[in-house]
Amino acid sequence: MQPTSEQLLKVHKRIESYIHRTPVLTSTLINQLTGAEIFFKCENFQKMGAFKMRGAANAILNLPKSKQKNGVVTHSSGNFAQALSLAAKSIGVPAYIVMPDTAPEVKKAAVRTYCGQITECPSTLKDRERTAAEIVKNTGTTFIHPSNDLDVILGQGTAALELLQEQPELASIICPVGGGGLIAGSSLAVKHFGKKATCIGAEPKAADDAWRSLKSGKIEQNESAETIADGLKTQLGDVNFPIILENVSEIICVEEPEILEAMKLIWQHMKIIVEASSATTLAAIIKEKERFQAQKIGVILSGGNVDLDNLPF
Repeated sequence: MQPTSEQLLKVHKRIESYIHRTPVLTSTLINQLTGAEIFFKCENFQKMGAFKMRGAANAILNLPKSKQKNGVVTHSSGNFAQALSLAAKSIGVPAYIVMPDTAPEVKKAAVRTYCGQITECPSTLKDRERTAAEIVKNTGTTFIHPSNDLDVILGQGTAALELLQEQPELASIICPVGGGGLIAGSSLAVKHFGKKATCIGAEPKAADDAWRSLKSGKIEQNESAETIADGLKTQLGDVNFPIILENVSEIICVEEPEILEAMKLIWQHMKIIVEASSATTLAAIIKEKERFQAQKIGVILSGGNVDLDNLPF
């Protein structure tokens, strides 16, 4: 049985004092370019700069107090490492973060800023999982997966819930697809609170495992994932995929130059910093602009944590 509307509302109430209710922005120039009326939910303004603060906070808050005191652990080199660290610090519990030894120092520094306790390991998924399991065994912490955890999924879905509360007449909500937590949560919000809306994913063609999974009905893998949308290289999981399969209408794949151009448009015309992963959404609208003509479209701008010393343009 999939989560109910009441569950999603309860999650939103649980986490609201730990997150920002991020703004919804529009751009006249981008609307003219696409022919659609686009409402951008700006999770780049979320605490720690990405939507993942929502899921991290909910996952910790939903633990019994007896488990909270022992802390939480995850493996991540990106936004979830920062999100879990900051959420844990805000709630007052320890956070242990397993990071690959190849992770950029700027990301490690961000985790330390939020008091996350870093353990480094080789960059393979097997090594990260093994290291996290050892921490759980030695400390009694609770492992929280960045995207394949129902509490995380429901927390991520509150961004789309807020967007629909402000713009109930949206025809679609489009969000990026990486590990699947955001789109699974968003699709639940659309299912329960969108009057006639559909939930659509945007994914790099270079990492199109979710597009292929939706077509085949089973979780597909990427042999390689060389994309500037580095936040979307992760794989779907057995918790979020059934939700996606039931509630996501389609996934639009976009090429690297399309992502780059959309990212430039957002920076230039909206005067805000977003990651390349966020720009896949606008790239999808531009690619399929004929079908979105004269429609009200919601977009989840997933984050704004950009390495300013390594911009793609």
